[in-house]
Amino acid sequence: MDYNEIAALIRLLDDSDSEIFTQIEQRLLHYGKPVIPFLEKAWGGSLDALMQQRIENIIHRIQFEDLQRELRVWVETGAQDLIKATVMVARYQYPELKEADIRSQLEKIRKDVWLEVNDGLTALEHIRVLNRVFFEIHGFSGNTQHYHAPQNSFINIALESRKGNPLMLSILYQEVAQGAGIPVYGVNLPEHFILCYKEDADPGSGSAGQVLFYVNPFSKGDVLHRKEIDLFLQQLKIMPDRSFYEPCTNLDMIQRLIRNLMNSYHKLGFMDKVQELEQLMKATDLKS
Repeated sequence: MDYNEIAALIRLLDDSDSEIFTQIEQRLLHYGKPVIPFLEKAWGGSLDALMQQRIENIIHRIQFEDLQRELRVWVETGAQDLIKATVMVARYQYPELKEADIRSQLEKIRKDVWLEVNDGLTALEHIRVLNRVFFEIHGFSGNTQHYHAPQNSFINIALESRKGNPLMLSILYQEVAQGAGIPVYGVNLPEHFILCYKEDADPGSGSAGQVLFYVNPFSKGDVLHRKEIDLFLQQLKIMPDRSFYEPCTNLDMIQRLIRNLMNSYHKLGFMDKVQELEQLMKATDLKS
């Protein structure tokens, strides 16, 4: 890094010539994340509203471009870690969010579940333990009052408020369940998101395992069966599809999380955020 150049560029950020400013902006963007501390220091030492706004915009662009790269790498490397990507999406609004802090909070809930489960429990008993710990002890619930609020799609806010939409509650519930050795997986149902309890595959028999029942975290962990999924789809006038009954991928969940955010911001009229989230969605598409 050329520190003298960075200092000179920052001093010129209040230039009234738009062409000069564009050149300065592109040069600072080229430096990427390492230049952010210098920009933040300049923001704090300036009383010029225009310069502060320009600095804020440049920092946001750097952080957003870095976020797109990180998300694309996550997809290209197999989309294995759901929480990592969920934290990435939250960093769109909370760029300083630390993944370790989120994992620490989830680990406390997982330990409470782990202390109460054992191999002798049935599948339904596992879910009863999960429900008691997740909903009664830790107080999670569906945010019915502000269902479409963007905050419902940010994992840090959901952990803080103990409220979320169906997808976010499912992500948290699934992470806690799997961490305690309970085979719970997301199901990408239209107009709603639920979980399924799918018994593990038996390598000896070649069995791929089967879904025993479904769980609705938005409704305090109510247990559902296939016939109730059928009825739900009939009410929506949607033809059944195998994907509505089987576990979906981590990538499916993250793409739906981004779409939820896009819908939330669209309802609020924040079209600039909708457009940025469209770019973030493209970062999850290996074909783009």
